[in-house]
Amino acid sequence: MGRLGWKFYFSLGLIGFSALLYFIHFVIFQDARHIFIYLLGDLAFIPLDIIVITLILHELLKLREKNTLLKKLNMVIGVFFSETGTTLLKFFSKFDPESQKISQSLIISNEFTSHQFANIEKNLKMYEYCIECNSNDLEEIHKFLVGKRGFLVGLLENPNLLEHESFTDLLWAVFHLTEELDCRKDLKAIPIKDQEHLIGDIKRAYSRLISEWLAYMKHLKINYPYLFSLALRTNPFDPAASPIVT
Repeated sequence: MGRLGWKFYFSLGLIGFSALLYFIHFVIFQDARHIFIYLLGDLAFIPLDIIVITLILHELLKLREKNTLLKKLNMVIGVFFSETGTTLLKFFSKFDPESQKISQSLIISNEFTSHQFANIEKNLKMYEYCIECNSNDLEEIHKFLVGKRGFLVGLLENPNLLEHESFTDLLWAVFHLTEELDCRKDLKAIPIKDQEHLIGDIKRAYSRLISEWLAYMKHLKINYPYLFSLALRTNPFDPAASPIVT
């Protein structure tokens, strides 16, 4: 009985209190028929209570809680792009000889609509990511990512990120690339086949990074115009981008 906890005893107390009130009612009015009429009516309303409270109100509260959590997660995503993501995009797009095919569409403006964001997202799914880099490029990425390892581990330790599956996949892709690069003692001495393997890891991180960056830009445009303004002026796909307001 002790394992049931306070909720069990609290429920027993409420049932006992209800029975006491019904008993007092019977003692005063001596009308058991009236008691059972209202008792049956109350019992008949319980299923409706369950529908309204459990199925409707609970789902509305759950949806509101999820939206609040996603807003907080977008703050974390913003920190990621400020610390790591935007610089990585500059690296990866520099290694992509075909980047001009998508970079023009990724130069976002204040006039962008939800329909335009959806079209870009659709085009990105069909885009064939291409990476061409040498050992010097790999060492440059390695140096940058190793310097951000503690930051990436801190993000992965956030349990709330489980609610944002696509961003979690991005973090794992970036962290995996970091580990792959760090496992090699000399990136200048790796064979061609191993270099191709690393390029595959870069492609995985690159594709997820662009998708999450686009989703984050859409979020900023809708919810935080002042942050969106800075994001536009530091767009990694815009060669003319400048944080200076002119």
